[in-house]
Amino acid sequence: MTFDNVYEDARRAAAYAKLEFPGTYYLAYRDLPQIITEYVRGRKALDFGCGTGRSCRFLKKLGFDAVGIDISGDMLKLARAQDSEGEYYLVRDGDLTRFDSEVFDLVLSAFTFDNIPTVAGKMRNFLEIKRLLKPDGKMVNLVSSPDIYLHEWASFTTKDFPENRKAISGDRVRIIMTDVEDRRPVEDVVWSDEAYRENYKEAGLKIEKVYKPLARDGESFKWVNETQIAPWVIYLLGK
Repeated sequence: MTFDNVYEDARRAAAYAKLEFPGTYYLAYRDLPQIITEYVRGRKALDFGCGTGRSCRFLKKLGFDAVGIDISGDMLKLARAQDSEGEYYLVRDGDLTRFDSEVFDLVLSAFTFDNIPTVAGKMRNFLEIKRLLKPDGKMVNLVSSPDIYLHEWASFTTKDFPENRKAISGDRVRIIMTDVEDRRPVEDVVWSDEAYRENYKEAGLKIEKVYKPLARDGESFKWVNETQIAPWVIYLLGK
């Protein structure tokens, strides 16, 4: 399977930089402060796949000393433009050797693993993240549920891609983000819960909790399927 990282694109990066936490994205971040407060001790955090810095700024507001890394130079330029005092580094895929072992209390990965297409690639990154975590450190891996590619949402549409229904772990899937100006399809890789569990076990990461956030009545968005089907999965992992 050939796979293009759609975020290695200046136009896409510019559109994504304007995105904060609307609609379906709100559910991805809504419960993170409570989860992180309950389980994470210490203030040193890595935003793995920081993009334009949204999650890094989010962590800083929670009081973390956060560092962002990404493989996209276009994304990082925009991250630095919005957070001139922040620490943002360009890295090669799977290469986190610029960091010493056991230095982070928290590694947050928001949507990054949706764009790592192979088992080998995922494993390289999980093993490196495990190395970077302190003995009691936690990884929060926020990923797209396979269901997100099959339904309609407040912030996404998939109706033009019926082939998504046949996709299995490792297959390319497409989705359109409706909260940004750039409406070109986003290309992700679908990955099942069972596949992630195998990856974590092989990497020596232990699942401590799994969250599948649903929308609630009274929230200030016009939900489509979010009250009944979880678009995201949040894995809390330890060593």
